[in-house]
Amino acid sequence: MLKKNWTWMILGIICLIIRYFAVRFPETTERVYSREFFPAIRNVIDISIARLPFPTVYLFFLGVILAFGLYVWRVRRRVGWKGKVFFSGRCLLNFAGLLVFFFLVLWGFNYQRVPIFQQLGLKPLALEKDVLVNEMVLTRDLLHQIRPQISDDTVAIGSTLPYGELEDVVRSNIRENLYMMGLNFTGHPRTKELYPGGLLRKLGILGIYFPFVGESYIDPTLHPLEKPFTIAHEMAHSYGVTDEGEANFIGWVICSHSDNPLLQYSGHLRLLSYQLNDMYRLDPTGYRQFLTTLDKGLRNDLIDISENHRQIKAFSLELSRRSNDLFLKAQGVKAGVKSYAQMPMLAYAWRNKLKGK
Repeated sequence: MLKKNWTWMILGIICLIIRYFAVRFPETTERVYSREFFPAIRNVIDISIARLPFPTVYLFFLGVILAFGLYVWRVRRRVGWKGKVFFSGRCLLNFAGLLVFFFLVLWGFNYQRVPIFQQLGLKPLALEKDVLVNEMVLTRDLLHQIRPQISDDTVAIGSTLPYGELEDVVRSNIRENLYMMGLNFTGHPRTKELYPGGLLRKLGILGIYFPFVGESYIDPTLHPLEKPFTIAHEMAHSYGVTDEGEANFIGWVICSHSDNPLLQYSGHLRLLSYQLNDMYRLDPTGYRQFLTTLDKGLRNDLIDISENHRQIKAFSLELSRRSNDLFLKAQGVKAGVKSYAQMPMLAYAWRNKLKGK
């Protein structure tokens, strides 16, 4: 990056040119990159740095700090302000090219693949109010059936499995269900807790996939009932699913089709939260009436999750939302952050697919 050449900048530009064509030929991108090249990367990462007992993103930022220190040392040795400016400009462009190159090669070309919902033959459409209400009733009834298998009282569930065990359970379920969905994925991805606790939530996110090290992370301060679904969501990213709505959908499928009641409950809780948001926009009165139909234990869980959310506030939710929206749209996700809210539509389409409709 700091040598007298433009290697990384050139490689970054080449990747952007490839991306230009990848956008126009998603089937080829799916076949060559997402189905052949990326799985090889996934497996190399999983048998190497992913085995470290701590988040490898720490090593990434340590490397950035060391590289910046080397840059400062070298720029101070330059004679004259013109030499310093030219050297700094070349370093900046090479560093930008390096980030573009590794982002796209290690994961980012998946943004140009064939959308997962198309591969599954799903046709997500906005839900009419009556359909939404029926879906909410189904989700509520499933939650009522599952909860007694986790807790035999109505007190909010405040603890579940140790994190390491929970990660293993989610991973074993995601493998089985991805094959059930007809999706060809491979690897042993990690989703680790990122400390200090609360950092990700202060940035306005619950979890993140970091392609430069091939790991995903969740905030350790998440409510225990949110962790199973969030791990499944982030592991979907680790397997090359880039769209947030599709990662939500796959996370829900993984959890809801599991034999583990905790995973089932976590997945349906997240689906219900999106359904409630949609219902509130369509009919605030109907939304409040529906809440009265929830069992006491389920209501206490939802209240406890809300209390957990209030304990840690993001530095700026609007800034986080706008920056994430801009990033997603720049990668070709036209819906931006609104893609998160596609989960009720995809879940409804999936349920109809399983019924043969």
